Amino acid sequence: MIHPPRIRFPTRHPLVAVLTVLIAVVLFPGVTHRDPSPGVAHRDPPGSGAPTGRVAQPEKRMLAAVHRAPGVPSGAGVPSGAGESSGAGESSGAGESSGAGMWAGVTERGRPPEAAIAWRRSRAVGKPNHGRLLGGVELPAAGTLFVTVDPVTGTSPNRAWRRYGTDRLLRVLLRVAEEHAAAHPGAARLVIGDLSRPHGGRFGPEYGGDGHRSHQNGLDADVYYPRRDGLERVPRRVGQVDRRLAQELVNRFVRAGAQYVFVGPRTGLRGPAKVVMTLANHDDHLHVRIRPGTGVRR
Repeated sequence: MIHPPRIRFPTRHPLVAVLTVLIAVVLFPGVTHRDPSPGVAHRDPPGSGAPTGRVAQPEKRMLAAVHRAPGVPSGAGVPSGAGESSGAGESSGAGESSGAGMWAGVTERGRPPEAAIAWRRSRAVGKPNHGRLLGGVELPAAGTLFVTVDPVTGTSPNRAWRRYGTDRLLRVLLRVAEEHAAAHPGAARLVIGDLSRPHGGRFGPEYGGDGHRSHQNGLDADVYYPRRDGLERVPRRVGQVDRRLAQELVNRFVRAGAQYVFVGPRTGLRGPAKVVMTLANHDDHLHVRIRPGTGVRR
């Protein structure tokens, strides 16, 4: 039997290579391309308290089952960066949320995140600008009374390793948030920024943004002023601050036994001269510092 001659194509011929790629794309779509870095976002610096080389992720365990209050339309009141957004943001990269205060963070077991705090005795060592934190307690990413915001990215929630303080500091924050919610039902939750790192220590520019000179021993917390539009967002300018509610917050922290409450020079906020003081770069938030061993005054 006479066999027809076999035609051999040179394996390295450019035409063969092109045809091979085209056949692979047609027969196996999606195999020839994979995103090498899905979900890559801000990377935490070494020594921050977050695992090195890992991408910062939202606290899914705290926001995994967010329940909408009855009668709330779809998409209303979702904390920015935690899901839907209205797209009306002010160039921060995460749209402004509408209907602030209408959502309440709830864990899978139906308990508010505040109830899931792992309480333990804490100790502030050294000074706020040169110290460390022993037995720090983590503030949840969000709760029924508050939300957290990352001052570096402008998104919510704040990263976990920026949310540690003494147990007494957290009790002060929760008590003030509770009083604020009781006085203003349906209003936006308290918006909280940075506390300290898990073990305290330096919290300077190497950890993002302008950094902090203090916030080193779990006694300091940044709380953003309530906005006139009711959004659970950082005020972009003094004109967006609800001065009446902001002054109420200052007064509540003073009554809770704060050692200092630093406010912005353009806010017009006032208080006892030896406690409430003006400080540059605080026109969008107040900085509360409690005394070591100070509890919540009732």
